[in-house]
Amino acid sequence: MSHLPDGSKGPERNSARFLISALATVGALLLVALMCFWGCFLFKKFAKKDSQGLAIDVSGGASIVMFHGDLPYSSKDIIKKLEMLNDEHIIGSGGFGTVYKLAMDDGNVFALKRIIKTNVGLDRFFEGELAILGSIKHRYLVNLRGYCNSPASKLLIYDFLPGGSLDEALHVKSENLDWDARLNIIMGAAKGLAYLHDDCSPRIIHRDIKSSNILLDGNLEARVSDFGLAKLVDDEKSHITTIVAGTFGYLAPEYMQSGRATEKTDVYSFGVLVLEIMSGKRPTDASFIEKGLNIVGWLNFLVVENRQREIIDPQCEGVRAESLDALLSVAILCVSSNPEERPTMHRVVQVLSEVMTPCASDFDFYDSNSD
Repeated sequence: MSHLPDGSKGPERNSARFLISALATVGALLLVALMCFWGCFLFKKFAKKDSQGLAIDVSGGASIVMFHGDLPYSSKDIIKKLEMLNDEHIIGSGGFGTVYKLAMDDGNVFALKRIIKTNVGLDRFFEGELAILGSIKHRYLVNLRGYCNSPASKLLIYDFLPGGSLDEALHVKSENLDWDARLNIIMGAAKGLAYLHDDCSPRIIHRDIKSSNILLDGNLEARVSDFGLAKLVDDEKSHITTIVAGTFGYLAPEYMQSGRATEKTDVYSFGVLVLEIMSGKRPTDASFIEKGLNIVGWLNFLVVENRQREIIDPQCEGVRAESLDALLSVAILCVSSNPEERPTMHRVVQVLSEVMTPCASDFDFYDSNSD
């Protein structure tokens, strides 16, 4: 008798095969997913580790140019240190580039500003302008010591100021700067800017005076930084965009309309800076914006009501009425909407010198204002 195959076992075998196949597929997918996850983890881990020294790429023919011969470092020493920089060394950033802290083996520290190059054809112009900036040395300016020219970027080497920026002191660290400290900072910034306008050869218009471009040393002495950089990047078509977007509250009305910078547009920005230092408020503080004003509009409102003394920061100690009134007179003229009514920075320094003497109330601001 012939026996037919038992058909009842067929579906069971097929189900078993399907289950085994499905489990194998799921297992394989899980294994692939696990391997992908592990691979991504290792990649991120080691890529991050490997890239820590590549935040600044100086490969491909980097060269060092130093302007002052008092630095005992070879180009090889500096490039070696540059190759070790990573994101942990970043101490600031702005419209012109990222700033790194560069520490040498002998303990000296410098600030390194990285400017991305977008137009290689401007190299000669760039280097010529840097040579001019590197020749400028002044007590109230942040000195440019040299630069590294790499295929991807320009790395500008500056003196390092341990006090950070005035912007940080006023708005981030919330340091309680007393009246004398604020006057001294205003005077230092004025002297630095006056030097650029009157005594520098060639004369330099800063174009971007603001609290983050005023750096402080360990004794809270002010130095003007980033002078000349606006002109350098102007040909890269980034200057106007950066300034308008980043420091709108400091711009003179005519500069916003025409885009043409002059000494008097710098004076206007300096006047805004003075108001910021006196009040402890940013030029576009939220309390102004709510009223459709900026710090200059707020000042004008207070002047109309003869309440201009109310601009002073209530946290500021040691305020003297005579020097406050004198400084307000300086600021009011500096932020005049008419450029011709604004004083020169040379005259501002003269007046501030009188403000910081016991007889500050005896000066006549309009005397010698034709400088």
